[in-house]
Amino acid sequence: MVRPERRTKADLAAVVLIAVAVLAASVVVWAGSDARATISEPAAQSAPDLPDPESVRVPESLREAWREPSPATPVPVVAGPAVVTAGGNEVVGRDPATGQVRWRYARDIPLCTVGESWKRAIAVYRKDHNCSEVTSLRGSNGVRGPQRNGDAEFGTRLLSDGTYVTASGRRAVESWRSDLVRTQQYGIPPAMKNPDNNLKRPDCQYGSVAVGDQRFGLVEECPGEPGGRITLLKTKPEDDEKPEELFSTGLGLPGASVVAVSKDHAAVLAPDRSQLLVYDGNAAVVGSFPVRIGPRDTTANSRIEATTRDGQVYWFTGTDTVALHPDDLTPLWTAPDTLGPGTVVGGKLLVPVRDGLAVLDPATGARERVIPVDRQGYAGPVGLDSAGDVLVEQRGETLVALR
Repeated sequence: MVRPERRTKADLAAVVLIAVAVLAASVVVWAGSDARATISEPAAQSAPDLPDPESVRVPESLREAWREPSPATPVPVVAGPAVVTAGGNEVVGRDPATGQVRWRYARDIPLCTVGESWKRAIAVYRKDHNCSEVTSLRGSNGVRGPQRNGDAEFGTRLLSDGTYVTASGRRAVESWRSDLVRTQQYGIPPAMKNPDNNLKRPDCQYGSVAVGDQRFGLVEECPGEPGGRITLLKTKPEDDEKPEELFSTGLGLPGASVVAVSKDHAAVLAPDRSQLLVYDGNAAVVGSFPVRIGPRDTTANSRIEATTRDGQVYWFTGTDTVALHPDDLTPLWTAPDTLGPGTVVGGKLLVPVRDGLAVLDPATGARERVIPVDRQGYAGPVGLDSAGDVLVEQRGETLVALR
């Protein structure tokens, strides 16, 4: 038999040195990794689902239950049974009734924005050159779901049509499905794979974005086309690197923004004319309607009109709330002197007004009564949503719960 090799003291010393080097390298890698820089505190137990808004009774009166700063949520974020607040580098899931913290998630980099879809909070964090770090968090317990690296720009907003989430941008717009796999990318991202990214108009920027019915619409600002153009595209084309355009046409409307889109229509605001124009699938104007408009939100990188959907589309003009038909987007009625688009609870549309929440008939817009709300001097736009029997208002950078 062959005698085994004998280990010398030098051999043993080399093994120890290698082991120490590997351990040191592992510590360095871990110390600088995303895992080391992440705080994830999920709930011990998942919260039960909230009642459907249709089954909730419209309250007779309301008082403030709690409030928290939430500068990273441009509108109220209700993710499943949690009301989400976010700011700095932290996302917090709260009990709707009490504001008590149920779960918490944070990183060592700042937030760009937080949105909601699929009963999950979608948190977008920023790196040096863009808003690239995307994490989904289950609303029921804060457990991390799918994650991705994206190409969203600074100032991005997340828009959900119920099936896909779209991240807005001046130079690139991209959409994700529920596993956060990208379904489309339109525009010129920072890291481009294909020359001109398969675009017909690669030199354009996007001044306004809207989503609906697995479509997204853009007002494109292109060289040599004063007044821009409206373009309607599929949110999930056959090939995510080849945009599928449904129609595109020049507008000739300075400062125009897309208000809402449906399967084959787009509603466009012409601010200099105070008109809402509706385009059909043939890129033809099929309706023109006078509207009153107020101050415009300039906090996003692209213009995002304040709208909510519940069978119908409710649009806040900055002055009034307008109900649009869900298919052809023609105006059905207007509620004057409001502060936001509103939300549906118990078969009624609740719309923020200066002295409280107006209770409207969704079919006609007729005002039935006003539930008084003391906003303590705040008079700006109000984003409104419901979480069971709790109503949540986004007032600037503060989220306020009402019961």
